[in-house]
Amino acid sequence: MVKDLVKFLDESPTAFCAVSSIKKRLEEKGYQRLGNEKIEKGKKYYLVRNDSSIIAFNVGKRLNDPSLHITASHTDSPLFKLKPQPLIKEKGSVRFNIETYGGMLLRPWFDRPLKLAGRVIINKDDKLCNVIFDSKEPLCMIPSMAPHLSRTREEGKIEVGKEMYPIITLGEDFDLNEYLSSKLHCDKDDILGFDLYVVPCEKGYVWGKDEEFFTSNHIDNLECAYTTLMGFIDNFHDDNINIYCSFDNEEVGSRTRQGADSDILQGILNRLCKDLDLDEQRLVERGMMLSCDNAHALHPNYADLYDLNNAPIMNEGVVIKYNASQSYTTDSLSGALLKTILKRNEIPWQVFANKTGTRGGGTLGNISTSHVSIMSADIGLGQWAMHSPIETAGSKDVNYMVDLIKAFYQSHIDIDEQGNYSI
Repeated sequence: MVKDLVKFLDESPTAFCAVSSIKKRLEEKGYQRLGNEKIEKGKKYYLVRNDSSIIAFNVGKRLNDPSLHITASHTDSPLFKLKPQPLIKEKGSVRFNIETYGGMLLRPWFDRPLKLAGRVIINKDDKLCNVIFDSKEPLCMIPSMAPHLSRTREEGKIEVGKEMYPIITLGEDFDLNEYLSSKLHCDKDDILGFDLYVVPCEKGYVWGKDEEFFTSNHIDNLECAYTTLMGFIDNFHDDNINIYCSFDNEEVGSRTRQGADSDILQGILNRLCKDLDLDEQRLVERGMMLSCDNAHALHPNYADLYDLNNAPIMNEGVVIKYNASQSYTTDSLSGALLKTILKRNEIPWQVFANKTGTRGGGTLGNISTSHVSIMSADIGLGQWAMHSPIETAGSKDVNYMVDLIKAFYQSHIDIDEQGNYSI
């Protein structure tokens, strides 16, 4: 399965491309785009917002005391985004005018072949058409400066607005719209807008002893977007509503109409309960969300940065994440329910907590549950070099996560009169 994941990563250099790939896989399995029709039992649907977030769900045939099962991941990764006026023409060169999107690990971006990918808006017969774009070919690079001329700069802070403008040409004749129109087979005057990113050209690959690792860009968090999709897509329970979510803009706070801090998930639940004549509060009380975002695996060269009692190792199982300040949503109850599923299905698992005094990153779990008050646990898979343009993770862990998600969607949550849970 890891090779199919690498193929998915190669197809998905931006959130727009990832959603396009996810949508294709859903449609191949019979999921239909949700329109104005009434949602029905036994059917499966999906909807897309802004081409960069996607929610899919399947509905049980009975729904006797239904339980609600949700996984949530995100489609975006830290990248360089083109500004509206995207070219800098000076000093005998043309460079892309970029700004950072998300918390980027900057130094690995130097000296890599880079391409353009994202979304282009085209006027076609007086309609605004959204076109997913991937140049596929290297177009630019950010060359580093030789240490002979910059010995002090080599170890200093990188100035993005000075050192990291990608160079396209040493001439002055580059026209971006003309380049895009040649790729999209349209008139350049019909290009009305774009959300384009500079992204690495390298394809993913599997490596190491017994192919134990794979390396690609945007493993964080498309590994979770892929594994939760593969665990969801063919799994039904006649008394469940199963929902798959992958949101955009987690790397910049999720406060967009397509982010986890929007009304998109709440709106779907409202509609499901209205169309299926369900009590929404009761449904949510009998539900659980898995907030799925990758975790920091133990790095042998930097072991002092980890709490070694709570440091996951790649290829040793799904990671359950805990944090006293609630950066992660897992608590004793949600963790216990999750571990019950893991143990029952003989799926290996481990835990992550930050080293005391170190503030780690957050996930979209708490953001989503502020809109839908559902029990939640934060999970992920261990990886190295998070937020680098090229990241690495463990090959075995891919199957472990898919197996867990399958088991999660095939489970059913019950609560007795004393408020005790079983799954």
